[in-house]
Amino acid sequence: MRAPNRNASDYAYFDAPFSAFAHRGGWDENIGEELENSLAAFRHAVDDLGYRYVETDVHATRDGQLLAFHDMRLDRVTDRTGAVGELDWSQVRGARIGGREPIPTLDEVLEALPGALINIDIKEANAIEPLVRTIRRHGAQERVCVASFSPGRLAAFRRAAGPRVATAASLGAVAWSSFVPLLPRFVNAGVQAFQVPVRQKLGPVRIRVLTRNLLRTARARDMRVHVWTIDDPEQMRSLMDAGVDGIVSNRIDELKALCTARDLW
Repeated sequence: MRAPNRNASDYAYFDAPFSAFAHRGGWDENIGEELENSLAAFRHAVDDLGYRYVETDVHATRDGQLLAFHDMRLDRVTDRTGAVGELDWSQVRGARIGGREPIPTLDEVLEALPGALINIDIKEANAIEPLVRTIRRHGAQERVCVASFSPGRLAAFRRAAGPRVATAASLGAVAWSSFVPLLPRFVNAGVQAFQVPVRQKLGPVRIRVLTRNLLRTARARDMRVHVWTIDDPEQMRSLMDAGVDGIVSNRIDELKALCTARDLW
């Protein structure tokens, strides 16, 4: 018999009144943009600023080492080049973010930040199985929420990880929820959050994803709505006033200040 779907309130991950997420590990002007997704950035967000939630993408090397890293390639933020998925860990481990910080594995992030809750975006299919193993190895089922732009990747992860791990709807499912009132009950079954931009480019146009219907759907289904990536304080205020449940930001100093002023920290 299939287990019933769990709602957001069934997960300790969502028990905060508002979720302030440090984007790409928590870099800001104080830590240096060039150090995004380094352990120095994660520690700055959690240890220095007191963030409870951090966000990262994951990629797997050719031999299955799972990295907490945003880009598919090393080129933009490290002193090495090449696609992560085409290199072995022995080739990647010498790369330095910003020329000085090593790329952390997800194991290292979980170990370095034992009290942090981590939002994880699966960027490639080869990261699914390593992610499931890593979560189980650390007993981190209650510490993570997993998302993906790809509905196929998200479905594969959910099958492998089981219902103990919270997940967020893929962007395609979110688009249906925003515009078609009756479909959310079918396409979003079993996920606990919508994690969306305010608008998304589709071909030559940009459509609004964060709609009143999406917020109504989330409330009706006991789901959370998290919005990314918001760096303007005025837009943060507007979204908080609209009733979103969380914001992902690079300006983690500004986001903390607003949350503190509203008694949401």
